[in-house]
Amino acid sequence: MTAAVFFGCAFIAFGPAFSLFIFTIAKDPLRVIILIAGAFFWLVSLLLSSLVWFIAMKATNAQDLNLQKGLLIFGCMFSVILQEVFRFGYYRLLRKANEGLAAISEEESSPISVREMAYVAGLGFGIMSGAFSMINTLSDSLGPGTVGMFGDSQYYFITSALMTLALTLLHTFWGVVFFDGCERKRWWVIVAVLCLHLVVSGLSLLNPLYVGSVPPVYVIMLLMAVWAFFSSGGSLHNLSLLWTCRKSNAETSS
Repeated sequence: MTAAVFFGCAFIAFGPAFSLFIFTIAKDPLRVIILIAGAFFWLVSLLLSSLVWFIAMKATNAQDLNLQKGLLIFGCMFSVILQEVFRFGYYRLLRKANEGLAAISEEESSPISVREMAYVAGLGFGIMSGAFSMINTLSDSLGPGTVGMFGDSQYYFITSALMTLALTLLHTFWGVVFFDGCERKRWWVIVAVLCLHLVVSGLSLLNPLYVGSVPPVYVIMLLMAVWAFFSSGGSLHNLSLLWTCRKSNAETSS
């Protein structure tokens, strides 16, 4: 049973991200480098925010539960802000690198567009975020122990996997929207991404009240998917063409 829970939750949490990596990134060395660098930037932001939270925790009274809860909320919000600061820093770095690649290219154009970099960088943020949020949970799922024996929720592992999946995809969508906002100098877009990130992280603090956290996060994820689609150049006309093409192919094959 523990092996089934482990593999089931692992596939739910990382299956879509792994598929995106295999089919859209793995064959392009430049995209792989951008993804790994994005994951590294997220890791550095986590390290710095964890250091600030650790110092604050040690400098206060550990017996004051209300204070420690407040520090946990502060650490969560501070980590979100720092992640978005590092996302902006990574955008600036990639923009400079893109200009350098265009300068040395024989075709006088960069081999990768800003929209492609936004998608790959966002997925790098999401994969690293998902790995850190889920790896210990997957380790615990192998046992020993039984979830819910002392009245706790039996849906802990599955909801953790679903939240990890949502956050991984959200980071990808946020990356696309964030970079588009930076390119067009629409600073309200950057603020909107930051606020939505804060909301999602705040909702996670409602756990184990999963009904109050998981559904709203998935609603935000769907809305961000639509926003990212249009920010990356998508349109309703493209969707209609795709539907028409698939319909004609189905009629031809039948």
